[in-house]
Amino acid sequence: MFFGRVKPLDQILATAEKKSLKRQLGPVQLTLLGIGAIIGTGIFVLTAEAGQKAGPAMMIAFIIAAIVCALAALAYAELAAMVPVSGSAYTYTYAVFGEGLAWVVGWALVLEYAVAAGAVAVGWSGYVNGLLASAGHGLPEALQTGPYDGGAFNLLAFSISLVITGLLVLGTSKSAWVNAALVAIKVIALVIFIIIALPAAKDPNFQPFMPTGYNGVFAAAASIFFAYVGFDAVSTAAEETKNPNRNIPIGLIGSLAVCTVFYLLVGYAVVGAGGAQPMFGADGIALSPGTPEMTAACQASTELVCSNEPLAHVLKMLGFAGWGNFIGFAASIALPSVILMMIFGQTRIFFVMSRDGLLPNVLSKVHTKYHTPHVVTIITGVAVSLFAAMFPVGILADISNAGTLFAFLMVALGVLILRRTQPDRARPFRTPMAWVICPLAIAGCAFLFYSLSGRVPFPYVGTVSTQMFFVIWAAIGLVIYGLYGYRKSHLANGTEAN
Repeated sequence: MFFGRVKPLDQILATAEKKSLKRQLGPVQLTLLGIGAIIGTGIFVLTAEAGQKAGPAMMIAFIIAAIVCALAALAYAELAAMVPVSGSAYTYTYAVFGEGLAWVVGWALVLEYAVAAGAVAVGWSGYVNGLLASAGHGLPEALQTGPYDGGAFNLLAFSISLVITGLLVLGTSKSAWVNAALVAIKVIALVIFIIIALPAAKDPNFQPFMPTGYNGVFAAAASIFFAYVGFDAVSTAAEETKNPNRNIPIGLIGSLAVCTVFYLLVGYAVVGAGGAQPMFGADGIALSPGTPEMTAACQASTELVCSNEPLAHVLKMLGFAGWGNFIGFAASIALPSVILMMIFGQTRIFFVMSRDGLLPNVLSKVHTKYHTPHVVTIITGVAVSLFAAMFPVGILADISNAGTLFAFLMVALGVLILRRTQPDRARPFRTPMAWVICPLAIAGCAFLFYSLSGRVPFPYVGTVSTQMFFVIWAAIGLVIYGLYGYRKSHLANGTEAN
């Protein structure tokens, strides 16, 4: 079931040619798409959560997460250049491990893309709710957050997800150029923050450097990993890319490199200028972000770790309230670009799974006017809107990280297997020192998965660990595969998509 149906790479490429998307994206657009997908809620919102888990040592967490992502990006670049079709890790797993495991990876990618889009939408709504409140037009509290975060329905998060969905239906090229403008706003905001906050860094703010020990650093790295997620969304646009063998690796590695430099500078500036000491309970243990105890401790606190807008908070503490408000405004304007790329990536995964017969054929229909998979885009957008309306950002980010780390691990393993089984296949980009890089990527992803410390609400149980939620999610996916995909697969039936 898992390893009996392996779809040859040549057949994957042939299928893509029969039912493909329009190639219209160049290297600059791809790199901007990658940057747009990466820079978002992770750096604008989750910096405070990382500080609560690790203190000033969250800078180490940034470095650990960046290294793991860089290793995974090098593996992604090789496979994306070899197989320039939509589908990302799902497609690569199909060619290497077989249909059943490919389904599990594709199902896990729902966590990486759709759930991540919901997380970013929630982060965006926090900024906009703050701006509306400051202008005297705040929404009722029940409509500011979801039921698992003290409210009833996150109206703004729900609405922005639907707006982005409509934009994606209109066309990839239009979406990409809108994304380019939003990326510019985010980059300008981060540059301004670095220019103001970096010179204000003070040595006392780094002491004690590691108040929660190495376990806190590893937990922060697992959380801050979300800040880097998104570079692989570039690979989902392979079928819409001009000269993909050259441009996909440029987009993957280029976007990650740019964002890593920004993150390291921002992380140092946040700690140095604002401090990042955790809030501790009466037992001397750091409080867990998102818990009632943490909320109570932050009621009258101005500490960075209590802020929902940490970058703006630092500038306001330094006396630059105007620039702090600008950072908040820029985040409100630009975060939708991340939602756009996450929904974009998810629709392309479902598009390819449908084309392979593992999901209904209607999901791979392409609009005659806009040349986009409009049916799956609308369905995905509605689902993301509901995620965003119901759950808080921390829970969604942890769930997303679990699926992402699993997918990254499978890609790195796939590179090694193909090096053995198909050594003569053309590789426009080769992962350097693959037998060192890929095992390190596998180990890094497994370690960060183990280090995830969040808990997820679950019916009739209360809460379960993020790792257990992933296991349950994978099991649900296998049931769906057994009931539909296993019987309908084009590979198994000797058929092709219409």
